[in-house]
Amino acid sequence: MTDREPELFLTDAPDPHAEEIVDAGLREYNRQQAGYVDSRPLAVLARDPASGEVLGGLIGRTTLGLFFVDIIHLPAAARGHRLGGRMLEMAETEAARRGCTRAVLFTIHFQAPGFYAAHGWQEIARIVCDPPGHTRICMSKRLTPTEA
Repeated sequence: MTDREPELFLTDAPDPHAEEIVDAGLREYNRQQAGYVDSRPLAVLARDPASGEVLGGLIGRTTLGLFFVDIIHLPAAARGHRLGGRMLEMAETEAARRGCTRAVLFTIHFQAPGFYAAHGWQEIARIVCDPPGHTRICMSKRLTPTEA
């Protein structure tokens, strides 16, 4: 770094190299503070058996004992067949196998809080958001440790 203060810029399309710099910096900081780094992506994908095309799935990550569900989606035609519950269960089992003891996610009141509650997740916070009348819900679940 030079003697000059870094300049800031805003983007909605950071390039992969920039994302890696930020990610690597945080990983190193976490390693220094916690003594280890275990951050890993975790995904369970649903694909069409005929074409192999991904139809939807769960995208998340595990780090420092927590499993974060970032995105979960199945198209309407794939719902109602327990796929979502099976995806969530597979992801939770893998997260526990990785040493995670808790899971956390955000959902919106019109998305799937009832689905998560039916699978043992508990609401821990509500955040009023836009557009008016909408609420984000933070949910968490204790994971059962498994043998690695």
